[in-house]
Amino acid sequence: MTDGWDWRQPGGTSAPAGGPAPGSPPPGPQSAQGAGGGTTSPGNPFQSPQGPQGPQGPQGAGGGMTSPWWSDALADPWRDPYAPAAVVVPAAPLEAGSQPEPVRDPDAPGRPGLRQVVLLSLITALLAGSLGSALTYAFLRGGAGVPSLGAQSAQAPALAQREPESLAGVAEKVLPSVVTLRVASLGGISEGSGFVVSAEGHIVTNDHVVSGGTGKATVIFNDGSSAQGKVVGQDPESDLAVVKVTRTGLKPVEFGDSDALAVGDPVLAIGSPLSLANTVTAGIVSALDRTMQAGEPGGPTRYYAAIQTDAAVNHGNSGGPLVDGAGRVVGVNSTIKSLVADGQEAGNIGLAFAIPINQAKRVTQDIIGTGKARRTVIGAQVGGTGVTSGGVRLNAVEPSGPAAAAGLRAGDVVLRLNGHPMNDPADLVALVRKYAPGSVVTVEYQRGTARQNASVTLAADAK
Repeated sequence: MTDGWDWRQPGGTSAPAGGPAPGSPPPGPQSAQGAGGGTTSPGNPFQSPQGPQGPQGPQGAGGGMTSPWWSDALADPWRDPYAPAAVVVPAAPLEAGSQPEPVRDPDAPGRPGLRQVVLLSLITALLAGSLGSALTYAFLRGGAGVPSLGAQSAQAPALAQREPESLAGVAEKVLPSVVTLRVASLGGISEGSGFVVSAEGHIVTNDHVVSGGTGKATVIFNDGSSAQGKVVGQDPESDLAVVKVTRTGLKPVEFGDSDALAVGDPVLAIGSPLSLANTVTAGIVSALDRTMQAGEPGGPTRYYAAIQTDAAVNHGNSGGPLVDGAGRVVGVNSTIKSLVADGQEAGNIGLAFAIPINQAKRVTQDIIGTGKARRTVIGAQVGGTGVTSGGVRLNAVEPSGPAAAAGLRAGDVVLRLNGHPMNDPADLVALVRKYAPGSVVTVEYQRGTARQNASVTLAADAK
């Protein structure tokens, strides 16, 4: 017996109130660790457990102080029966200058995430940009105080004044005289170009533009107005035709001199290529007296010594004017060379040909005056070329023709005509038709081994 407690409990006698329950093993001689982590002394069962936190007991999970014993203090078999059921221990004092940990309301709205912040910023920027653009537009359109942009100039610089001799000045001068022609035929609508040559309404174009038609044509002028025209005459072999309209106030073109042209002179081609009316293209004279032999199968063969140009010419330019740097007409656009096969659509490759205006003007005057054109002839029939010396051989010479009068005979080989070499029979025909009847040309020919010259006065065909 020590301190009034009987640890043996003989005969199953119960311990005093608040003592150990029946059957509970007595504590051993060593100190035992309590549930709260403290120790009890067998000499004093009412001593507070001494845990890691000191005499005030362990610290709870929330930071406050828990029971100085353990969570199940009321069931403690070693509890003082006279002690209160709950022990209130004051909270540990706060350190100087510290604040209690803030308590967050779980129902309060959360802090916005990065995605929401970026989206809100983007929407705000778009709205601000739209508003700024609208305000800027309104300010520039009608707002007061809009600054004047650019320096004021009393006169345009020289390069922008479009002098009459400039390309723009030439185009402005000639365009009012250029027309588009549409001719109905059994094969459909043929479209080409033309130009006014008289105040009475005469218009020059190509024969192949109006051939196969009904003798009438729709003429569309530069300002978009139109009138009905009548074909008054054609010359298939020179590929020229004249159409007349009844209209006042027309502006005729100015004629140049095609014989005065030189290779390299600037030229403009004006017309309606591919139905694009009032089209102007520029180039140079690429060659002169380029002899041409053209025609459709079953149709007449056309001969002329053409002006070659690299100005862009396409289908629809036919019959339109080729003008020089002064705006004077020097040729009638007629033919192009192409790399496509027969029957395919051809396009410009920089090889276009125009009938010299001196020849076209002469034929036009004949058509207006008599309804038909005279052909210029030399009075001989041409065959093949010379065997060794080149040139063109005369197969026959008309007894009363210009060639016979100059002393030429059948079998002679014509080498040159006014200095132009003869390489093909078409060359002699085309070059002869370039000149007007009555013109005198120099013919260099070979008879046997001798070369001779003769002056030939060309004549008009009896037809």
